[in-house]
Amino acid sequence: MTFAHRLLAWYDRNGRRDLPWQQNRSPYRVWVSEIMLQQTQVATVIPYFERFMQRFPTVADLAAAELDEVLHLWTGLGYYARARNLHKAAQVIAAEHGGGFPEDFDAVLALPGIGRSTAGAILAQAVDQRYAILDGNAKRVLARYHAVEGWPGRPAVEKQLWEHAEAHTPHARVADYTQAIMDLGATLCRRGRPDCTACPLSADCEAHRLRRETEFPTSRPKKTLPVRHTRMLLLANRRGEILLEQRPPSGIWGGLWSLPELEPDEAPEDWARQQLGAGLRRRETWPVLRHTFSHFQLEITPIVAELGKNRADSVLEDPQRVWYNCASPDARGLAAPIRALLQRLQSESRQE
Repeated sequence: MTFAHRLLAWYDRNGRRDLPWQQNRSPYRVWVSEIMLQQTQVATVIPYFERFMQRFPTVADLAAAELDEVLHLWTGLGYYARARNLHKAAQVIAAEHGGGFPEDFDAVLALPGIGRSTAGAILAQAVDQRYAILDGNAKRVLARYHAVEGWPGRPAVEKQLWEHAEAHTPHARVADYTQAIMDLGATLCRRGRPDCTACPLSADCEAHRLRRETEFPTSRPKKTLPVRHTRMLLLANRRGEILLEQRPPSGIWGGLWSLPELEPDEAPEDWARQQLGAGLRRRETWPVLRHTFSHFQLEITPIVAELGKNRADSVLEDPQRVWYNCASPDARGLAAPIRALLQRLQSESRQE
């Protein structure tokens, strides 16, 4: 039996066929799931996907939405550029494809946030077109099966894996095969402890033959992440609302709402006076909160303060600033560390 036949036979007995995006399957639903599943586990994605589909059941609904609402529904899922690209792509589909998700590979690949593997996965799973995929799970399965040396992030290694992916992709049951190789990587051919005894491919898997299963694929070369420091102001007005500022549309936490950041040598009192024409009644400094990004670590020093006499209403004149009610929050996209700080502040306020 071929690689694909064995994998499909295993899938028929053990594969996942009850995932929410597999129900009422459409290119739109598969697309949203594929974007959410990038660098994120299935169990984490499911509740986000279901809420997203309830609010945006069609491409047209997503295209017509405000980015802020899209980011709000994405809050906690991370990698927010995915949400921005999803929203932007929906608008492209509405404007250039009449609101229908394209079924031509090049047209799908041209959409913001979609690469070769994602385009292939969408068309394979939604309309059963024969395209190979090479997500993280497929890379691991193929790297072990063929004992492909080297880190898959290197172009030459990725090229080898794509050649294997193309060669193994069958002409029939492409949707099932695509799900099967992802399922195998997620359940048996795991990163840390692969279950080779239950694997349908172990009989001629090169890594298994060499007893080097955990050595493939080669890990990313380690590097020390640089550390950046910032101070953020949790500033409350007399109603207990917290001042938020919307970040620029691109870059870290692009388009999300965050706390005001202070310059390295800037006193909170000076910031409040210059930005709001206000004084501060009291302030305290919380312990540093560390958040890890893919390329650096951010150390946040939270400074909690209350406004004294002020012209707080002037904030309302700036569309990039709002007073945010933590007890009755509106639909705004918040990065996970900001949400955590607001939740802590709300919890401590209840205890006072």
